[in-house]
Amino acid sequence: MSTLPWVCRNCLSRITRPTFRRLVRYQSTGTIVASRESIPSGLLARARQIAVEHKELTDKLANDFDPRAARKVGEYGPIVDALKAWDNANKSVAELTGLIHDPETDAELRELAADDLSATRESLVDASQSLTTSLVPVHPFAHLPCLIEIRPGVGGSEAAIFAGDLLRMYQAFCNRHGIRATLLKYENVNGTQEAGLPLSEAILEVGNEGAYGMFRCEAGVHRVQRVPATETKGRVHTSAVSVLVLPSIGENSLGEEDINDPESDYYIDPKEVKLEVMRARGAGGQHVNTTESAVRLTHTPTNTVVSMQDFRSQPKNKEKAWQLLRSRVAQLRREKREEELTALRRSVVGVAKTGRGDKVRTYNWGQQRVTDHRSGTTVHDLDDVMGGGQTLEKVMDSVRTWLMEQDVQALIAEQTTEKK
Repeated sequence: MSTLPWVCRNCLSRITRPTFRRLVRYQSTGTIVASRESIPSGLLARARQIAVEHKELTDKLANDFDPRAARKVGEYGPIVDALKAWDNANKSVAELTGLIHDPETDAELRELAADDLSATRESLVDASQSLTTSLVPVHPFAHLPCLIEIRPGVGGSEAAIFAGDLLRMYQAFCNRHGIRATLLKYENVNGTQEAGLPLSEAILEVGNEGAYGMFRCEAGVHRVQRVPATETKGRVHTSAVSVLVLPSIGENSLGEEDINDPESDYYIDPKEVKLEVMRARGAGGQHVNTTESAVRLTHTPTNTVVSMQDFRSQPKNKEKAWQLLRSRVAQLRREKREEELTALRRSVVGVAKTGRGDKVRTYNWGQQRVTDHRSGTTVHDLDDVMGGGQTLEKVMDSVRTWLMEQDVQALIAEQTTEKK
């Protein structure tokens, strides 16, 4: 599989300098305030602890190779490099400041030091930014392919029509960027796979590595404001569609240890899954009508139900159903931990929760406007957005930056809580 070129450490490198300055410092009330050069003491202590462990592991590898130690050294490398750059920049700022305030420094040298101080402080800001973002853990699903589930919400047939519009938008986006996308499931309002009818449910599998890190910004409720085709009085209606982004967990994505380890997000005890087989519905000929090829799996502990009938073969439907079930259960487990982190962050910095059930984006046809309510980004080329063009990529990029900011806030909140 090819890797998406724009996914890099969960998009942490996209944080802007003004954003970083808002994130890295607290007042006693816990409110984030601006800072040019500071980095929270808890994060700095964590970085130094990692640097010590990195040296110990490096010394160990010099005498005896250990795959786990080697993996850790690779993970810690960027943090160690960022810490060295921060130490050097911090030392330079201290030396220049000392020269400027030293009464014994001659005027010419003091002037040169003052000229260098501004640029050196900017370097320290960059180093502080790099160190902070290097400490933020990469999302555990970021490297995986993904499944994009699309379902209509409130709004009746107009919501079902807009669900189809979103499906085509993501398909067009993938086509424009050379991303492999397969329609894993398509079901219309009649419960069949017949095209041309309003959409009831669709699952688009994006097969490239790193697709989850790219598309997780799309999860949530997408709202549309427009005059429906069935509206005779020209009134604008508001409808909603739910988009869920799951990690795609197939044979090529996981190792045996991921599937069989009870501590893994991907582990499912087969004893806790109820399997049902039945005849598929809708068009498909004699085979569909006479063969029990459809499969339904129910994960009892979470009451997660998955059905699959899009393939003629029962084994194929069963394989895809298990893949989808693992993805949904893994996502549920991850979301539970993220909710705990969100509660922690909100208690420290007052950040409101934005879950997958909240409105994330509005598409206004009359004003040709698209607004993302997380990043605050508004664009006015709706046709290009719905065509999967560069304007959609701009909106998605702004949300990935917003998500990264939340990760940094969570990290700082965690360190602040531990310090208390």
